Parts: sequence; structure tokens; C-alpha cells
Amino acid sequence: MYKKEIEILKEFMTENRFERFENVLENRTRYATVVLEDIYQPHNASAVLRSCELFGVQDVHIIENLNKYSVNPDVAVGASKWLNLHKYNKLENNTSDAINSLKNEGYRIVATTPHTNDVKLKQFDVTKGKFALVFGSEMPGITDIVINNADEFLRIDMYGFTESFNISVSVAIILHELIERMHKSDVIWKLSEAERNEIMLKWLKSTVKDADNILKLKR
Repeated sequence: MYKKEIEILKEFMTENRFERFENVLENRTRYATVVLEDIYQPHNASAVLRSCELFGVQDVHIIENLNKYSVNPDVAVGASKWLNLHKYNKLENNTSDAINSLKNEGYRIVATTPHTNDVKLKQFDVTKGKFALVFGSEMPGITDIVINNADEFLRIDMYGFTESFNISVSVAIILHELIERMHKSDVIWKLSEAERNEIMLKWLKSTVKDADNILKLKR
């Protein structure tokens, strides 16, 4: 699927550019995903997307209950262009909708907050199955709905007086540790061929000028 369209559009970019797309896609994953609940500061929202993109996390799930998620382009540096953003904003309780959707896809819901049954970052088992890391706003944190429906809890060790990291810093720290271990594990974390083709076509369409018209003419 999509192979024909990819072959058509790749002719409109340099060979080096297309190879770059392939190399980046080789390290993309849906084994780990990030969920953001009511993040309202554009600087933080944008920095999180940038970290997800750099660590190869393809999907970011955005819950909008009280706050609309907005991106600062100067901080994101185009990161959202390469990601799949899934927004939950149509129901009264969008958090439950997101959690149910992710659980139906086989994800472990991992709340990033101190809790009685939490584990330290270094102890988190990446091999037990796909995981969705849920982050909340810096001050209120994640809601009780997330806490009550989480399968696991994860915390970062801290040694100072301040109670928490900035959310964008937390995302970067956690992804750096877990993605590195995931890459070294035996789990199947890479995308399927169908997923790679679908994403490749999305990237090509966002890069090649007049891509849709080109495809219509070539079909």
C-alpha cells in the first residue's frame, strides 16, 4: 500500500533527502507513545513535540479538556510536521476517551507521577509491552482519572528542594532513558512496513510542492 505514490513523489526530491527520510523512519516507533493532558503553555507544548520527534516517538496524544493545545513554531522547529498528533477534544471527558482508546490498542497506561506503587525510571520494564507515558501540566499535574486508570506509575529521582521538573524536561529525561533501553532490548519496537509506507507518504506530501496534484496527474 502507498508504494506507487511513494515512487512517484520521490522523483521530485533529491536522492540524499529521500535517504534521510528512510533513515529517520527506520528509528521511528509506536511501541512507546506520549500522552499530554491539558498542556496549555505553548513553550512547553512545543518543546515536548521536539523531544518526541528527536527520540523517534511517532504518535503524540493530546487531551484538551480545559485548555487548547497550541504550539510555538520557534520552539517546535517544525517537529509537528513529522509526527502524528491525535487530539481528544470532542467529549465532556476527553481523558477517559484517550485512555480507553490507548488501552484498546494494547498500551500500558503509565502515569508519570510519584505514587505508592511507583517505580524509578531506571527500574521501569520496557519489555512488558507497549507503553503510553502520560504527562500533565506542571502545577495541577495529571488528573485523578489518569491516576485511577493507570496500569503503572513512574517517577524521576530528584535531589533538590523543588518538587518537580518542567514538563518538557521530564519528557526529555524519560524518553532518553526508555528509548535507549528499548533499542537495546529484544522487543519488536520498529514500525511495520505498512506503517512506514503510510508515514513516508505523509512526509513526502508535506515536502513535495503540489504533491496531491502530481499524484492525480500520474495515476
